[in-house]
Amino acid sequence: MTLPLVSQLQFARSEFMRCLSDLDPAEALRRVEPLNCLSWMVGHMASQEQAFWLLIAQGRTLFPDLHRLVGTGYPASTPPLDEMVTAWKDITAAADEFLLTLTPSSAIKHLQWKNKPYPESIGTLLQRNIYHYWLHTGEAHALRSILGHPNLPDFIGDMDRYAYRPESLQ
Repeated sequence: MTLPLVSQLQFARSEFMRCLSDLDPAEALRRVEPLNCLSWMVGHMASQEQAFWLLIAQGRTLFPDLHRLVGTGYPASTPPLDEMVTAWKDITAAADEFLLTLTPSSAIKHLQWKNKPYPESIGTLLQRNIYHYWLHTGEAHALRSILGHPNLPDFIGDMDRYAYRPESLQ
């Protein structure tokens, strides 16, 4: 059974991408400072998932320069939406290879990074990733509203597929 935090991450991902549905690629590049553009947000979330679930957890990287393009602390960029969506899809699929193996007992463990335990447990990293998605979902929704995009989806969407199931009942 899928760990509840992993299910919640999958739901946060789906709501983030739902917020970006029907987005014109040219509009995805528009910035309203101090906000980043929408395509940057997609790449930024892909970059965090790559760092946590590919690099630290699995010792691999699919898009080596992604963090320089969309990482915190780097200059603002306006990467093409299609490239960021492709990176996001590839990275989240690879991340799930690891995430879907997690159990309650493994979620309290710390991954190894540079020959030391990473400061936060896997479960805490999951929470950090989930909350980061919600931050950018709200930001993306607000930016789309500011840009005048009509008929934006209501949040929070259909949770039936991601309903809470305690670990003790699995």
